[in-house]
Amino acid sequence: MSDTQTGTCFCGTVEIEVTGAPEAMGYCHCASCRHWSAGPVNAFTLWAPDKVRVTRGQDRLGQYNKTENSDRMWCKDCGGHVMARHPGLKLVDVYAAVLPGIAFTPGVHVNYAETVLPMKDGLPKLRDFPAELGGSGEVMAE
Repeated sequence: MSDTQTGTCFCGTVEIEVTGAPEAMGYCHCASCRHWSAGPVNAFTLWAPDKVRVTRGQDRLGQYNKTENSDRMWCKDCGGHVMARHPGLKLVDVYAAVLPGIAFTPGVHVNYAETVLPMKDGLPKLRDFPAELGGSGEVMAE
C-alpha cells in the first residue's frame, strides 16, 4: 500500500488524502451508522486526525453532529458521504469506499449487538466498542 491514498466524494468535488496506515479497519453495525450510510453495515477506516487532509473542496463540505462524538461530513454538491470525525476517540473515520486504492483489511466488527446483517467471517464481534475506546470490549459469538 502506498504511503498516501486519495479519495473523493461521489462527484469528485471534495478530495481527501490520508497518509500512513489506518489505526484500524472494520465494520460498524450501530443503528446510527446504518441510517447514515443507508446500508446494513458501515465499512470504516480509522485514522489519526493529523493523517487526514482535505485537499480540495473544503468549502463544499457539509457537516452534521447528531452527537458530540460524531461530526459527519458530506459533499454539499452531490451528497456523497466522505468522513466522520470522532473527537472523543481522537480518530477520523474515512469511509472505506471513499478510498478506492486502499487494501481494505477489516479486523473487527463493532456494535455487533445492533446488527441486522449477521456476518460469519471469523473476525471478532464486539458488543459495542473496545474497552480502550470506552466500550465493554465484550466479544459476542459469531
